[in-house]
Amino acid sequence: MSDVVLYDYWRSSASYRVRIALNLAGIAYRPVMVDLTKGAQKSPEHLARNPQGFVPVLEIDGLRLTQSLAILDYLDQTRGMRLLPSTPAARARVLALAHAIAVDIHPVCNLQVAKHATALSGGAEGMPGDWMRHFIRPGLLAFERLLGGFDQSSYCCGDAPGLADICLMPQLYNARRWEVDLSDMPRLLGAEAACAEHPAFAAAHPDANAPA
Repeated sequence: MSDVVLYDYWRSSASYRVRIALNLAGIAYRPVMVDLTKGAQKSPEHLARNPQGFVPVLEIDGLRLTQSLAILDYLDQTRGMRLLPSTPAARARVLALAHAIAVDIHPVCNLQVAKHATALSGGAEGMPGDWMRHFIRPGLLAFERLLGGFDQSSYCCGDAPGLADICLMPQLYNARRWEVDLSDMPRLLGAEAACAEHPAFAAAHPDANAPA
């Protein structure tokens, strides 16, 4: 049994990112589901792992790591994954792409946030879908324009998957779940097609990790 343990939830975008990275690095891990729909993330047991009450939590190399971007950075630096370019300028540009999703779109479209917005609206018709689409589509349109500055040789920033792709795919899963129109985003869709054919991404997909 693997001594690497990933506490995750199959539909969690942040957990999805880490599953992709673990697969890309060839790291076998034992998944432990924290059922967000039942509030397991707020249980004393999970809060002992992560006081924020979030997933993922990764136990690896004798460490207990939280926050998906921090976990990805750790895996990149310790496993030589080359998720980011080596030169400072190129690195900053790719980081900006990844952050455009993980820092700007994802937090406001977290299901906990959307549910609170729905409650504040008094359960208005169209919620939380309208909330999700309001933020996801403009954010992805900006991402599409940012991609115009990169050479897409299949993936977002070249001929190998990197940090931007790892952040993009979970957000596209959510976009499709909430019926966001993506038809005018050809660069983004091209990267999605390349990632979908990659075994590491396919094995990390929520449909492949849903509870039986």
